[in-house]
Amino acid sequence: MNLPNLITLGRILLVPVIIWAITSGQMAVAFVLFFIAGVSDAIDGFLAKRFNMQSEIGALLDPLADKCLLVSIYVALGITADIPRWLVILVVSRDIIIIGAVIVSWLVDRPIPMKPLMVSKLNTVAQVVYAGLVLAGLGFGFVFRPFDIILMAIVAVLTLLSVGFYLVEWIRHMNALESGR
Repeated sequence: MNLPNLITLGRILLVPVIIWAITSGQMAVAFVLFFIAGVSDAIDGFLAKRFNMQSEIGALLDPLADKCLLVSIYVALGITADIPRWLVILVVSRDIIIIGAVIVSWLVDRPIPMKPLMVSKLNTVAQVVYAGLVLAGLGFGFVFRPFDIILMAIVAVLTLLSVGFYLVEWIRHMNALESGR
C-alpha cells in the first residue's frame, strides 16, 4: 500500500459522505467534497506516475473509485430529481453493460483486456463536468442555462457512443476467439 493508493482509498471513503451531503440538501458541501475528490484523483495519478509508485492494486482501485463516485452521485442526484432520471439510467446502465460483458468473458474463459477508449475518457470528463456543474449550481445558486442542457446532451451522446464502442470491441473479441483467430 503506497501513498497514491491511500489517496484513492480516501476518495472511495468520501463517496458516502458526498451522498449524505446530496441527500441532506447540503449541495455546497457536496460540491466541495466532489472537488476535493477530483483533485485527489489528479494527485494520486501524478504521484503514481512521477515517483514510479504505480501498482496493480492502484490500477484496479483508481477506476473503481471513479465509478463509485460518479455512479453514486448520478443516482443521488436522480433520486433528488436534480438531474433527469433517464440520464441516470443511461449512465448506470452503460457501466452495468460493460461490467456484465467483462464478467461474461471471464466466465467463458475468454477475458477481454481492459483498455479505456478515447470516447470513454471523453465521456468520463463530460460526466464529471456535468455533475460538478449541477452540484455548483445547486450549492451556490448558479444558473448555467443553456450550458447545462448542452452538457447533459453531450453526456448522453458520449455515454451511448461509449457503450456502443465497447460492445463492438467485446463482440469482435468474442468472435475472434470463437473462430480461433
